[in-house]
Amino acid sequence: MLADRDVTLPLLNRKPDRGLGNLRSSPGDPSRNIDWVLLAAQGLIVVIGLFVVYSSSRYRVPADLFYYTTRQVLFTIFAVVAMFVTMSFDYDWWKERARFLYGASLIALVLLQLLSRASGRDLITFQLGPINIQPQEFAKISVLLALSAYLAEERSDEISYPRFLGGLVLVGFPAVLVLLLPDLGGAAMLTVLAMGVLLVAGAKARYIAAITMLSLFSVLMAFVAGIFNRYQIERLQVFLNPDTRDPSLVDAAYQVRNSIRAVGTGGVFGKGWLQGPLTAGGDIPVMWADFPFAAIAEEFGLIGGLFVLGLFAVVFTRIWRIAHLSRDRMGTYICAGAASMMLFQVFQNTAMTVGLMPVTGLPLPFISYGGSGQVTWFILMGLVQSVHMRRMR
Repeated sequence: MLADRDVTLPLLNRKPDRGLGNLRSSPGDPSRNIDWVLLAAQGLIVVIGLFVVYSSSRYRVPADLFYYTTRQVLFTIFAVVAMFVTMSFDYDWWKERARFLYGASLIALVLLQLLSRASGRDLITFQLGPINIQPQEFAKISVLLALSAYLAEERSDEISYPRFLGGLVLVGFPAVLVLLLPDLGGAAMLTVLAMGVLLVAGAKARYIAAITMLSLFSVLMAFVAGIFNRYQIERLQVFLNPDTRDPSLVDAAYQVRNSIRAVGTGGVFGKGWLQGPLTAGGDIPVMWADFPFAAIAEEFGLIGGLFVLGLFAVVFTRIWRIAHLSRDRMGTYICAGAASMMLFQVFQNTAMTVGLMPVTGLPLPFISYGGSGQVTWFILMGLVQSVHMRRMR
């Protein structure tokens, strides 16, 4: 017996091997708790997006058919690295740095405002050579972390009114700065983020109704004050009167009408990849960024559109599942914010494609062309994965 004990004790005391997928590692090891279903669905959407970007942009730069696609691949590679870096840290580590990130976002948005005033033009990006950086995209991350950390300090199941107001102030400052850029879509995303997190945190229904009314009133006042650009006002006019024959609205209506045509003529099975005349013919300006769902519907039909929406549904349900599995309130709020923004952004982009919502310029996550949006969504998924990977700690 003594000999047996001498043999077994060293084996029991030995630390399990570490490593991704190593079955002998601890069940609580973060590397063994990646949500592979979420990662696979996200990756498949990204691949579809690359095909869509190529099909809708290949003739825009005659000298280089792969111009936009190549850039999108580079954006995606950088985004993947950013996601895995985010995943490698416990989300509590990000929580401790939420104030710094939030302050940096405010400074970036104020600086962009000052540059706009100095140049006499409405700027929504920092132009760094061939790369444009949108601080309002990265503000989604910092605001989500700051709001989640702030609300996680509340110990009751229902947040108090003072803490509710504090949460509104946290979101209100960057939202107003984004609205003044002017970027209505970006401000709307921050509002949706706040509503999703506050609702999960236990805010009363009348509080959420107050946010909604305040947001609508703010947008109305912005229009009355003439803050928005002419083309943003034209987009709203086209939405309210899609059959308008006003010569001044021809260009604004042209994009939406052809988008609806592309969706309608795609039929059930579509016309085939690279075979859509509206997609390939440039009839929908900036299709690869603003209207990629129209290209999907024209080339892959109803089946293709439903398949893409089904993948987004998988991503949404996995995020919601992770929110329920989270070890604490902070993790739950991070997932709630990410899920709320994804649900709204997918709805807004697809709905404006078929004329059910006004055009706001909100991209389709993981599919639309753009570096800032791609990196932001990958980082958000990295935060969600971090919550899942450390749920058993």
